[in-house]
Amino acid sequence: MTMPYYASAEQVMRDRSEYARKGISRGRSVAVLTYDDGVLFIAENPSSTLHKVGEIYDRIGFAAVGRYSEFESLRVAGVRLADVRGYSYNRRDVTGRIVANAYAQTLGAIFTEQMKPYEVELCVAEVGDTADSDQLYRLTFDGSVVDEPDFVVMGGQAEAVTANLRQHFTAGLGLAEALRVGVQALSAVSPATSANGGGHDQLPAEQLEVAVLDRRRPKRTFRRVTGAALRALLSNEPAPEPAAPAEAAGHLHAPSAPAPGTPAGLGDPAAVDTAGGTEQASAQPATTDGVGGGTDGPAPDEASGDTTGQ
Repeated sequence: MTMPYYASAEQVMRDRSEYARKGISRGRSVAVLTYDDGVLFIAENPSSTLHKVGEIYDRIGFAAVGRYSEFESLRVAGVRLADVRGYSYNRRDVTGRIVANAYAQTLGAIFTEQMKPYEVELCVAEVGDTADSDQLYRLTFDGSVVDEPDFVVMGGQAEAVTANLRQHFTAGLGLAEALRVGVQALSAVSPATSANGGGHDQLPAEQLEVAVLDRRRPKRTFRRVTGAALRALLSNEPAPEPAAPAEAAGHLHAPSAPAPGTPAGLGDPAAVDTAGGTEQASAQPATTDGVGGGTDGPAPDEASGDTTGQ
């Protein structure tokens, strides 16, 4: 009689932890820092479509490292949870702590019940009305959740990046200063920099994914920092002024006045309250064959909206 395979629960959990850590260690690092106006996300990510950073809700952001397909499914699940709760109760009832607890329960169940654990590390960040109310939650592959005070670092070189940030990070930095401190910490361990055999002094803008939760924005605080704005922050130069709109430059002609009896919705585009026509057009009397002896306006049935064939 053959004996059934047996392994202690402690050994099984140890093997799963080692497996998940190996998968996470192969990923590039991500740093999440607080600054004077919100929360800053910095990820070493050369891809322009496979994002490591995303938005969960109005004031909640998400960052992750590890296997993309796994943390992307978690991000989508968090968005759905936040939408349902905000619709069922109130938008203010959706908090980062609730989302982090849901992620912790999901990751813990997967780690203990499934053969293969998720190879991911997550950060759920919530920006508050003041810097003291900002929240950073770090979640590991086994469902553990930790509330970090100033910054969170995840990925293969998390310990080295954390040591660098402890030396240079201070609370209350501006956006440009916090970005440079974070990029410097990531560049110190990145294989793309000259210190590690690469061709760059520090990580260029093309290999960075940067986003912020800006408390100054009234509703949706999440925005990405890309292109010229990101390069200006990295080089400590003022961002280029946006091009003037075509309307201000006079490139568009003024809309012509609609004829009397124009159906609603076809009025002056610049005056949304005059959908049936401008004041000049609506002030013109509409005479018919029986009134005034002229045919300057449409018949009464046309003016009432019966011209459905137009």
